[in-house]
Amino acid sequence: MTEDELDRMCVERCLRGEADAFEGILDRYERPVYNAILRLGADREEARDLCQQVFVKVFERLDTYDRTRKFFSWLYRVAINETINYLKAHRAWEPLSPSLTYQHANPEEEAEAAEQHTEIQKALLVLEPKYRLAIIVRHFLHLSYEEGAQVLSLPVKTLKSRLFTARQLLREILEGQRHAAR
Repeated sequence: MTEDELDRMCVERCLRGEADAFEGILDRYERPVYNAILRLGADREEARDLCQQVFVKVFERLDTYDRTRKFFSWLYRVAINETINYLKAHRAWEPLSPSLTYQHANPEEEAEAAEQHTEIQKALLVLEPKYRLAIIVRHFLHLSYEEGAQVLSLPVKTLKSRLFTARQLLREILEGQRHAAR
């Protein structure tokens, strides 16, 4: 059974009143949704709260899920919207959480990787949210172009265009940061 089929089966069971079927959805998607929320700029405590809020909303609105589409795309879209709305209402965009772990042979390499991660975080914060989201769905969530486009409710060509622009802007920002540091 594919992930899509398993998701649809869980949704159907939930809609028939079998609330325990939602545990399968939680087990599969709680960690990826939490990580996505962190990457959008929430701190760990906010991410825990937002993750819980997302799954409550998803459970309450399962009847609105279009079963012809991938469930995780719909779920991620809910998570992204909830997080953006929360961050806009409560504070300005903040640096991405350092959720990427670095395993390097020596402390010098580790320090260099941490510095590079910080530079990328700062550069991402300069991007307009539409470009930042394109980078996140493709490079942090590792979604295909089609899946990323579904999550962001965009045509695939628009996502590809935004990614192209976002990468160019990131390159310019990172080069500017390096020149300013000298």
